Amino acid sequence: TLVQQGKVRYVGCSNYSGWHVMKSLMAAERDRRPRFVTQQIHYTLEAREAEYELLPISVDQGLGVLVWSPLAAGLLTGKHRRGQPTPEGSRQFAGWTEPPIRDEEKLWSIVDELVAIGAEHGVSAAQVALAWLLARPGVSSLVIGGRNEAQFLDNFGAVSLRLNTDDMARLNAVSQ
Repeated sequence: TLVQQGKVRYVGCSNYSGWHVMKSLMAAERDRRPRFVTQQIHYTLEAREAEYELLPISVDQGLGVLVWSPLAAGLLTGKHRRGQPTPEGSRQFAGWTEPPIRDEEKLWSIVDELVAIGAEHGVSAAQVALAWLLARPGVSSLVIGGRNEAQFLDNFGAVSLRLNTDDMARLNAVSQ
């Protein structure tokens, strides 16, 4: 109804399981209703579970993917490092526990690689993490957040960063 009234241009879903997405797409087709054009999901170098079903469904069904918390609540920015105290003023310092980290050693290995690749390109680890996501199949856009203008401007720099084949292989190897 909202699409027909012109109040909503497109519809999408957020955090559906793969079978929910497909069931919804089938029901939309069957009932001749607007189908989802996008899904909003959690997907990062540290949390790649979306590659099992959600990303293949998006590619197969022509859905765009909007990634929420692409920097894992700041953990993939490079400001959090292995064996170093949590930076004051950060969400983790305040006790934030989202998104859940299931393998802390793997997280720190990913951050080490992000920092190293960032140094090679003269950019931040955050830009590398975001550029990796933007290069992934099906990913249309990222839902970014920041505490200040500098963080937003840094994140925007990921749009022009092109990771080479070696960079992508290194990131894939450390995060799979």
